[in-house]
Amino acid sequence: MKRLRNARKPLGDIPPWKLYPLFFAVVYFSHLTLLRLPYFWDEAGYYIPAAWDFYRTGSLIPQTTLTNAHPPLPSILLAAWWHLSGFVPSGTRTLVCMVSAAALLGVFKLARSLCTRSVAAVTAILTAIYPIWFAQSTLAHADIFAAAFTLWAFAFYLEPEPASSTRNQISVAFLFSLAALSKETAIVTPVALALWETFLLIRSSRAIPRREHTRWIIALLIPILPLAAWYAYHYHATGFIFGNPQFLRYNATANLGLHRIALSLWHRLLHLTVHMNLYVAVICAAAALFIPATPESPKGLQKPALQAIAVIFIANWIAFSILGGALLTRYLLPVYPLIILLCVTTWHRHLRRWWLLAALTAAAFLSGIWIYPPYPFAPEDNLAYRDMVVLHVEAVHIIEHRYPKAIVLTAWPATSELARPELGYTRTPIKTVAIDNFSFGEIEKAAADPGSYDTALIFSTKIDPRGINLARANRASDAKYFDYHQDLDPTEVAALLHGNIVWQAHRNAEWAAILRFPRIVNASLTPLSLPLR
Repeated sequence: MKRLRNARKPLGDIPPWKLYPLFFAVVYFSHLTLLRLPYFWDEAGYYIPAAWDFYRTGSLIPQTTLTNAHPPLPSILLAAWWHLSGFVPSGTRTLVCMVSAAALLGVFKLARSLCTRSVAAVTAILTAIYPIWFAQSTLAHADIFAAAFTLWAFAFYLEPEPASSTRNQISVAFLFSLAALSKETAIVTPVALALWETFLLIRSSRAIPRREHTRWIIALLIPILPLAAWYAYHYHATGFIFGNPQFLRYNATANLGLHRIALSLWHRLLHLTVHMNLYVAVICAAAALFIPATPESPKGLQKPALQAIAVIFIANWIAFSILGGALLTRYLLPVYPLIILLCVTTWHRHLRRWWLLAALTAAAFLSGIWIYPPYPFAPEDNLAYRDMVVLHVEAVHIIEHRYPKAIVLTAWPATSELARPELGYTRTPIKTVAIDNFSFGEIEKAAADPGSYDTALIFSTKIDPRGINLARANRASDAKYFDYHQDLDPTEVAALLHGNIVWQAHRNAEWAAILRFPRIVNASLTPLSLPLR
């Protein structure tokens, strides 16, 4: 009978650790075609080299790439996993799938504790297939690690009437500490919640609630301590607190102009409500609010949960409109499941056939994984990153086999792809000459020193739709504040550098090309003096 009762146990009552294999299997097999891709963009630029240095030397401070003071937990976890899987991209991406599955399980736990099992299941599914989350589920960026710990901490924070409040506070302090040691900006969420608890403390007049708010404030501020300890160690080891000066300037001090902040707030609001077809879920939720809920309608999120979600939304919206030189959407990764949860609970409360809106949103999210939106976006926001990696693999393979002694003019990240065999693009290092991008100004600089290279690998560094482009009017401000530029096409680069296109290919809006430059060498005969015999 006990075995029969366990078989009939509701899904939401099953311990999370028993559900984890299901979540991991779904994430792993849905990303099966991506697991062997070489490392991409910021993976290649920082996270993999930093973890690779720790794996080989045990140093928490990167040796083969510039340190930018990111906390070391992702490097430690990656290096530990490589001892089991080997240092191969498929092993790395399997670990990231495991982390993503754990994060989705945290989303399910959070939604299940606040709503019904059906709402929790739909929220987890929609989060998993949301294009940004789907793409990040195999990319070894620190953000997916921080998101997993943050979502689990928030699930414990909002757990209604816990059996042990002290146990939950310890769990929240520990998990938010791990989040902060994964990505320093993850500290924004616990600090925002601590400020919210302080506000509730000031408003409360009863002794017991005031004591509970005080304990929560302490628990939420504890994660500052390990993060501060890491920065103290980094300063001791390098002489810099927040990384090298260029990194600090690009991501913080250069972003404090009021005009830039106002533009960033607008961009971030679009990221949190519209980007990658999220507008479908948001519009459906807004429309559902016009349908009155009846007394028989399911209960939605309670006021404390709504307030906490609003605090996290506003804090991350403002913080990441100031911090970060590039407005990358992965910085907002923990917030997207909360927005989806708000939408799903709204549908569920106001509509009997709410699952139709869930199906419509799922279709929009799935299409967004492959279909490019009509405005510029980062390749890592959907499978555009796969298009870019596949093109670069083919281009580097051609250079390696046809021109192994070439000196290649190119831009980052191809400079790293050619020079670092451990990234998975080449077996032997290839010499490079670096430029910032393939805009007219940078190509002019390269044309001034034609003897320093004999080959060029050029590619799309920005996705800029050629047809309908909803962001065309923003080009001036985007160029001034967000590094927008227009890459010249291969024909234009070949004309300016006097080279020949020997290979080019396209995948959707991504493209790449290889150029060779015939050089004329002046030779002269020098009489050879022979000794007399």
